[in-house]
Amino acid sequence: MSPSSVELFSGRAGEWNAFASGQPGGTHCHRHEWLGVMNAAFGHETMALAVRDGDGALSGILPLIRVRSLLFGHYLVSLPYLNDGGPLGSDFAVTALAAEAVRLADESKVKLLELRARDALPLDLRLSQRKITVLLDLEPDPEKVLKRLPAKLRSQVRRPAREGVEVRFGADQILPFYEVFARHMRDLGTPVMPRRFFQQIASHFGDDAWFAAAWLNGRPIAGGAGLRFGREFEITWASSLREFNPVSPNMALYWAFLERASTQGCGVFNFGRCTVDSGTHRFKKQWGGRDVPLHWYQHGPASVTPSPDQGGVMSLGPRLWRHLPLAVATALGPQIVRGIP
Repeated sequence: MSPSSVELFSGRAGEWNAFASGQPGGTHCHRHEWLGVMNAAFGHETMALAVRDGDGALSGILPLIRVRSLLFGHYLVSLPYLNDGGPLGSDFAVTALAAEAVRLADESKVKLLELRARDALPLDLRLSQRKITVLLDLEPDPEKVLKRLPAKLRSQVRRPAREGVEVRFGADQILPFYEVFARHMRDLGTPVMPRRFFQQIASHFGDDAWFAAAWLNGRPIAGGAGLRFGREFEITWASSLREFNPVSPNMALYWAFLERASTQGCGVFNFGRCTVDSGTHRFKKQWGGRDVPLHWYQHGPASVTPSPDQGGVMSLGPRLWRHLPLAVATALGPQIVRGIP
């Protein structure tokens, strides 16, 4: 198959999004708006690749982002910072889009090409399944969802409200969410994403972008953000402050998102990606969801990964980063995380 059948998409975003919505493997990561978010928040070069059939209708799409830095190298990823976004469409189109992505990667001598997908794709590329996601089927009545939970978990969900914790949703919760998120990431020893990234998500996705913060005594102590796409909602970022663990604000936060997703007609709640058997994985599984291995296809040296925190230059990073003043970590973090897809 020749990659010559692939073109740079020049149509309207509505056409692209309508195609993504109609595909079985489509997720919010395939929405055209991500190209604008990535460029505005990070300055990344973006490419929208497409394949059309004989009638001129879309038969495949691939959003592709170029991530490069002096420290970590040069990558092509679909999509960085997210779980999905790889080639979508017919088998013919998916194969053609991947072939064109490989050609672009070789032409520009990137360190690694990674095409991220939830489902298996008909690609002859190296497969990485280092991450999974957890999906929970929902019902229209949140009380039925609550009753499915183990008794101990239901008690943990109800406790924060008794302690005075209140969860609030809205665009006005972006700053409280980010306040908690930045502190939590510093405490983990991980560079934080820029605040403008989340502001751009809110600007581009509107009501499909959900932001929430859990409050106690006038202070945000947990926060989360995610996106709705059709009948699925994914909570992609969530954090809480350790000193408030006794009142379980993270339980209140996750239940608030679950309840809202159920009430608004979502049939699936996506807990976001994690590593198998990690603490995060165990937290997500307790809600009764099912593990779904992610299929990330790679072209490039087998030793290369877009996650340099596993060793090398970042091996001492977490231990040092935790001791930085919060203001310094919040200022420096976005400059580093920009180059880590």
